[in-house]
Amino acid sequence: MEGQGEVQCPSCFEYFAVSIPPVVECPTNLDYDCEVCCRPMVIVVDEEGAAQAQSMDDTLSG
Repeated sequence: MEGQGEVQCPSCFEYFAVSIPPVVECPTNLDYDCEVCCRPMVIVVDEEGAAQAQSMDDTLSG
C-alpha cells in the first residue's frame, strides 16, 4: 500500500493524509507532527503498509 494513507491524530482526533514508505521499507515508525494541531506523534507502519498514529506518550511508556 505504498503512496498515501490516512491516519487519525491521537490528540485532536482529526484525520489527515500521510506518505507511506514502500512495503520493502516496512515495518517502520515515522516521527510526525499532526497537520491540524501540530502535536508530535509516531506513525507506525506495519509489514503490509497500513499506518496508525500513536501519541508520543503511548510509545514512551511501552
